[in-house]
Amino acid sequence: MRNLQSDQLPTWMDQVLDDDLPALHSLVNGLRRDIDAVTAAFSTSWSSGQVEGHVARVKLFTRMGFGRANLVLLRRRVLHSP
Repeated sequence: MRNLQSDQLPTWMDQVLDDDLPALHSLVNGLRRDIDAVTAAFSTSWSSGQVEGHVARVKLFTRMGFGRANLVLLRRRVLHSP
């Protein structure tokens, strides 16, 4: 996976299912449900890291104002913060 070789993914998933590791079995089953998206992740250079950072920042603001701030204040804080 580190080398972004999606052609080896089906072989790896079959090996995981042959082993006695139930936690990894559920991972493989989840990967198989959306295999097209998983293989696309290997072949594209796009990353959702910057978006995830903004989501984490908004969640932090929400937790900080829980019980005290309303949606208007949260919106101002999100839009005016760096």
